[in-house]
Amino acid sequence: MVFRWIYVASICLLMAAPALAQPVAADAMAHSGWWSIMPPLLAIALALLLKRVIPALFIGIWLGGWIIAGKSFGALWQGLLDSFQIYVLNAMANRDHAAIILFSMMVGGMVGIISANGGMHGVVNRVIGWASDARRAAVTTWCMGLTIFFDDYANTLVVGNSMRPLTDKMRISREKLAYIVDSTAAPVSCIALITTWIGYEVGLIQSAMDKLPGFNGQAYWVFLNTIPYSFYPLLALFFVLLVCLLGRDFGPMYQAEKRARESGEIAPVSSTSEAQETELKISENVVKTRARNALLPILGLVLTVLYGLWSTGQPDDPSASSTLREVISNADSYQALMWGSLVGVMVAALLTMGQRILDLEQTVQAWFKGVRSMLFAMIILVLAWSLSNITQELGTAGFLVDLIGESLPVGLLPALVFLIAASTAFATGSSWGAMGILLPLVVPLAWAMLSVQQPGVSPDMHILYAAIAAVLGGAVWGDHCSPISDTTILSSMASQCDHIEHVRTQLPYAMLTGAVVIMICLIPSGFGFAWWICLLLGSLALLGFLLLFGKPVPNYAPDRNSHS
Repeated sequence: MVFRWIYVASICLLMAAPALAQPVAADAMAHSGWWSIMPPLLAIALALLLKRVIPALFIGIWLGGWIIAGKSFGALWQGLLDSFQIYVLNAMANRDHAAIILFSMMVGGMVGIISANGGMHGVVNRVIGWASDARRAAVTTWCMGLTIFFDDYANTLVVGNSMRPLTDKMRISREKLAYIVDSTAAPVSCIALITTWIGYEVGLIQSAMDKLPGFNGQAYWVFLNTIPYSFYPLLALFFVLLVCLLGRDFGPMYQAEKRARESGEIAPVSSTSEAQETELKISENVVKTRARNALLPILGLVLTVLYGLWSTGQPDDPSASSTLREVISNADSYQALMWGSLVGVMVAALLTMGQRILDLEQTVQAWFKGVRSMLFAMIILVLAWSLSNITQELGTAGFLVDLIGESLPVGLLPALVFLIAASTAFATGSSWGAMGILLPLVVPLAWAMLSVQQPGVSPDMHILYAAIAAVLGGAVWGDHCSPISDTTILSSMASQCDHIEHVRTQLPYAMLTGAVVIMICLIPSGFGFAWWICLLLGSLALLGFLLLFGKPVPNYAPDRNSHS
């Protein structure tokens, strides 16, 4: 229930806020009024109440289908049929969605093979030389999250699956692993210079800039100038590192870590996730565990994805020259991910059979067991996409935008935009959706407000940069808080953590970081404080809160229990 009240509170804050300089045309953001937010709110509330994500999501889709069908008594039956026949089907028929499903399944299959051939155990044995206790293992996981910066899906699935055996051995709870994975994947992909996000973000910025009178500039240069104001992604990464280094936690996460350290129960006993019931065990045929049996398939996956981004992003004219940024921006990330997952599976299978660890039939069985461990989360992902389609058809984002009034001090614009982007991503479960809807509105709006409130002078560009960064950062924040977000679901899946427990334990950390960003970073920077001062003060605030309210969790090493 806490999600609903947090969401309602943010909506009330938006309603109380005065209006923006120029209202959006009514036909540009058509919506269904308060009905437009009822399906995601009901799904979120039921997920938390029942602790069952699938029925909660389906009921939310059913409610949306009923609203679209006319809200009559007879529309209940039609809405039920449409829920499955239209919205679930369309979610699965989407080419990009199908690519993500296939990529996820293949990565799961690769993990199944490298678990059975002893490769994962070999990696654990190698890494444990430095990551000899729980804190070092957590920091290593954070570093892995920064290393695979080019795509959030690849980051989540590779890091979660690769580091899980190590974190399990160090008695790090699955909830903590899912938090580290989730809170490094999207933030680093959002702000890194060359990622699969860049093409999408720069494209949206460019489209919005084309409508600005009197503004000449390159979208990628504008994006680079937004990075210092990307307070939430930067502070989210910093806070994860703080939590890992200091070994202090608070709220539900502290209870999860205490349970894992003291009893060795890395996942809650009450967990019902089918992903946790499918254990990927080492084959009894393995005589010696070799780290290369895991590292080479993962390296093959990563290098093939990078090659795919490069090859699919090349200009159609062979004689035309393009920069690395332009190539990555034009790349087909879904095609690259599918190529990478296929190569990863093939390398894993060839290594396994070439060393006669498993025969062909056993390798296929190990692959299938890995695929099966992903099925439960894939069902959730498809339903989340279906609900996202419902919210798009109902105009949920348009309703949130229309809740804003008519006049607003320009210095408050970044903070308000951050809240709107977070609310939109939270309700729709899509950070990219929130960006796609809000950036075309926010960029011209910020420019118009600067022109109106600062007539006759050069516009204060830091407001424009901060407003764009607020859309990107707010979308990631809402995505972290939402139980219907695809990246949140993938983080739970890759970490084999109960999804509701992941959301419940991550929420206080995300809310704290978001509150610091609004109060200490966005509002002061909007009124002229230097970005680096705001970032420094925000970092100190997070450090002080963790030292003051965080409780130390006993450290753990396999051969000894060290309390510090």
